[in-house]
Amino acid sequence: MIASSPFLRRAFAADAVASGAVGVLLAFGGATLESLTGLQAALTEPAGYFLIAYAAFVGFLAARASLPGAVAWLVIVGNAIWAFESLMLLALGWAKPTPVGYAFVIGQALAVAVFAELQFMGLRRSARLA
Repeated sequence: MIASSPFLRRAFAADAVASGAVGVLLAFGGATLESLTGLQAALTEPAGYFLIAYAAFVGFLAARASLPGAVAWLVIVGNAIWAFESLMLLALGWAKPTPVGYAFVIGQALAVAVFAELQFMGLRRSARLA
């Protein structure tokens, strides 16, 4: 168990807010986003529902004074994988986005990578509990 540093809790909270907002956008704006970004609703809507659930989980972690260190690592590694896979979506041609779609995918990948880094910094500032 760790005593979550205020920095870690704020990083989790920011991640929860951003993920929740993007999740709602993806889950409920699929058809509109598809025409703008070129990303199929069959791809974005399930990702949106996942992000809504993820946001609730990370928001829960943000409100906790202590938590298992492995759970914090799960979020950090999960964010790093999400960022990498987002870029691979483009690099491997799994999607054919418009220029706006490329900007959206790259922008969110960078934001998620920043959250992973901030959470790692917050974890390093957190104290281990006996």
